[in-house]
Amino acid sequence: MGEASPEALQGEDWAGEMGARWLANLDRFEGMIAPIGAALLARADYQPGERVLDLGCGGGATTLAIAEAVGPEGEALGLDIAPMLIAAAEERAAAAGSRARFVCADAATVRIDGPPFGRLFSRFGAMFFPEPVPAFANLRAMLAPGARIDLAVWAHPRDNVWMMEIMGVVRAHVEVPPAVPRAPGPFAFEDLGYLEEVLTAAGFSAFEAEAHQGVQAVGGPGATPEEATAFALASMAAGQLLAEQGEAVLAAARADLEAMFARHHRPGEGVMLGCKAWLVRARA
Repeated sequence: MGEASPEALQGEDWAGEMGARWLANLDRFEGMIAPIGAALLARADYQPGERVLDLGCGGGATTLAIAEAVGPEGEALGLDIAPMLIAAAEERAAAAGSRARFVCADAATVRIDGPPFGRLFSRFGAMFFPEPVPAFANLRAMLAPGARIDLAVWAHPRDNVWMMEIMGVVRAHVEVPPAVPRAPGPFAFEDLGYLEEVLTAAGFSAFEAEAHQGVQAVGGPGATPEEATAFALASMAAGQLLAEQGEAVLAAARADLEAMFARHHRPGEGVMLGCKAWLVRARA
């Protein structure tokens, strides 16, 4: 079994490699996390006329949904650091005739012209800041006093069976460096106490969180075990770790992933594995 360097699973380059991976698997990514996004949108309950900033908007699916909810008298602005994803979002908006707008910039430093936003939304786009306190302070500066924020962040990996099952297979084939608590990445805010500390230090208050638990379709609804495996290997950093060990290791891991996903496959639904996220609310 080969050994990976500690750098291999560190900060993800969303303006480069990770953004390109997300774009290449956009429909599968969005299909996989759509139920959590829908739950967060329902909890946010946007109304006509509201001005909303969508942090880490990716391909723009949530921004388009927000734009429809706030109507022509409101505004939905999607913000993402990945130029290829912003381009895809703009294409989607044009095709749908949506009023949603998009900006490609680093949310930790950007300042957007115009009046302050009344709401901030993020479906899994808030966990990647190298320095989260100043980043959230910068976002707060773009919000009106009392503005509400709604965030979805992953709970601990042990509560996300989809991640535990995938990494269990990966670790059978390659040495994976231990996770660094609070490091930028999908599970940076697994500890709600830490997230509350960050938001409080950035000037937010009235923190509260609700658990969202269920199952999600790895690789998107209807994916076969083979499609779910291809998705996991192409889109996750662990896939690169395996590829670096050579074709024999990659092929063995692929076979084991397919077998694992087959055990969780439901005809007509896809590869269904447990997930847990926190739906977080606070005030500027």
